[in-house]
Amino acid sequence: MPDQSENKAEQLTYDAIVIGSGISGGWAAKELCEQGLKTLVLERGRDVQHIKDYPTATMDPWEFKHRGAMTKTFLDENPLISKAAGYGEDDHHFFVKDKDHPYIQEKPFDWIRGYQVGGKSLTWGRACQRWSKYEFENPARFGYGIEWPIGYDDVAPWYSHVEKFIGVCGNKDGIEAMPDGEFLPPFDMNAVQEHISKKIKENYPDRHLVHARWAHITKPEQIHIDQGRVKCMARNLCMRGCPFGGYFSSVSSTLPWAKKTGNLTVRPFSVVHSVIYDEKLGKASGVKVIDTNTKQEIIFKAKVIFMNASALNTNLILLNSISNRFPNGLGNDNGLLGKYIAFQNYRASVTADMDGYLDRYYFGRNPTELILANYRNLHKQETDYKGGFTTFMGAYRNQHRAETEQGEVGGAYKDSLTEPGSWSAYMYLQGETIPKESNHVRLSKDQKDQWGIPLLITSVEYDDNDERMIQDFLTQTADMFEKAGCKNIQKHENKQAPGLDIHEMGGVRMGKDPKTSLLNNWNQLHLCKNVFVTDGACMTTTGNQSPSILYMALTARAATYAVGEIKKGNL
Repeated sequence: MPDQSENKAEQLTYDAIVIGSGISGGWAAKELCEQGLKTLVLERGRDVQHIKDYPTATMDPWEFKHRGAMTKTFLDENPLISKAAGYGEDDHHFFVKDKDHPYIQEKPFDWIRGYQVGGKSLTWGRACQRWSKYEFENPARFGYGIEWPIGYDDVAPWYSHVEKFIGVCGNKDGIEAMPDGEFLPPFDMNAVQEHISKKIKENYPDRHLVHARWAHITKPEQIHIDQGRVKCMARNLCMRGCPFGGYFSSVSSTLPWAKKTGNLTVRPFSVVHSVIYDEKLGKASGVKVIDTNTKQEIIFKAKVIFMNASALNTNLILLNSISNRFPNGLGNDNGLLGKYIAFQNYRASVTADMDGYLDRYYFGRNPTELILANYRNLHKQETDYKGGFTTFMGAYRNQHRAETEQGEVGGAYKDSLTEPGSWSAYMYLQGETIPKESNHVRLSKDQKDQWGIPLLITSVEYDDNDERMIQDFLTQTADMFEKAGCKNIQKHENKQAPGLDIHEMGGVRMGKDPKTSLLNNWNQLHLCKNVFVTDGACMTTTGNQSPSILYMALTARAATYAVGEIKKGNL
C-alpha cells in the first residue's frame, strides 16, 4: 500500500491529509482521491495488505499451537486487550498490546485498539443499521443532549452512497425505528429465530425482530466485483481478515479503490503528534508526525485535514495541538474538547433453551445476528430512563452429548459428537447512554508515551440511567423469551467497564452553537475550518443503533463538501 521510494525524497505537501486508516479514514481517502485530491493517509501502526497479511485466515483449529487460546503469560501481560470480543490466538496480531500504548484510567475504562493499516475495520462487528430520525431528534426533545445540527434527511442519501459500495445485507422491513436502506439479500433465519420472531410479533405488535443489516456481501453486484470482492462464504472467521473480501474493511475496499486513482499515499509507522495551526493564515497548515522506526519528526502540509484516528485518539491529538491561539487544544475556546465522552451499554444479556425443532438445522456459520429494533421512548418519554436500546439475537444448535455406559469415551460417544444437540437462544443489549460533561478525557501533565506525547487520562463511568435501562431490558427480554415458549431463561449482567463495547464517542461533538460544540453541520471545527472530524469523536449523542456506518456516511458527506470548498477557494 505505501507509495514511497527509498531513492526519492519524501513528498511533504499534499492536498489532503487523513489521520487514521480505519473505517472512516478509508472512506475519507476514497472520496478525496476519487475527487482529485492528492491525499496522504497517516497510520501509526504497521502496513496490512489485503489477503497477503491475513496469516491465519485459512488455518484449521488444530494448526494453532494453543488451539486458539492465549498463554497465561500473554494474558498476564495483556489483561486489558485480551478482554476484547473475539480476541484469541487467531487474531491477536490485529490488536494493540497493553504496553504498546499505555493510558491512565482515572475510572475503569477498557480502551480497545488496533494499530495497523485498516485499523479496527479488520475486527469490527459489522452491524450496519441506519439511525432513525428519533436518534437525531430525541436527545434534545427529551432533554438529555444538545440538538444535532443535522437530521436523518441530511444523512439518508449518504447512507445509500455507502451501502451500495460496501455491500450491506438486510431486508426492507418498513420499521420507523430502523429505516430501510440499499440492501443485498439477508442471510436466512434459522427455525428457532423464525419462531421467536413470530411470537414476539404476536404478543408485541410494536416490536420487530428482523433480519440483520450487516456489512456482508451475500450477492455481489458489479461495484463489489470491481473491488475484487466476492460473496461471503459464511465461515464466521471475519476477525482473522477475509481473503474473499466478503465483509467490508478499508483494506479490502476503500483504500485499494483510492489507490487506483493514483492520488493516494499511505504512510504506516507514523504517529501523529499534533495538528499545526498557522496563526497568520488562521487555519491548520499540516501535521507533525513521529516516524516510529527512525524516531524522526516530520511535518506534512495540506490544504485540508481529516481526523479519523478513532474517537479517543482524535481527542488526544487535538488536545495536544496547542498554539498561542489555542493554548488548550485546537479549536477549544469553549473548553469542551475531550468532554461529553459517551459509549454504548452492553452490560446485559438473556439466554434461554428451546425444546423441539430437532429435525431443523442451518447452513454454514452465519456471521450475522437478528436485530430487535428499539421499542422504547420513540414518540414519548415512557420509561424511568432516557434513550432506547437495540437488541441483537441469535439461536443455535448445541453440541450433542450422548450418555453412554463408558462415559465420555468409546465409539458410541464419538458418534454422538457428529449429531447436533438441542436449541439455545440469546439476546443482548446495545443501549444508548447520556453524554455528560463529567465523562471526559484529558492529557496527563507529567506522564508521556515513548514518542513524547502526553498520556491520555480516561474518566468515564455509568450512571443511574444506565442501571434502569439494564433492568428494563432484562425484564422485557425474559418476558419475550417466556412468551415464545423458551425454557431455562437466565438473565446476565456482566458489569463490564465502559470502553469494552468499542463504541466510544464524543469529545469533539457536532452542534449548532460554537459555545456548546466543537464542530458544525459539515463536521468542520467551528474555529478552524480546514480541519474535519468524522470518526466517533464527532458524535453529539450515541443513539442506540451501531454507529460505524454513520461515521462512513458523515465522512463521505464531509469529504465531498471539503472538495467543493477547496475548489471555491474557501479552504
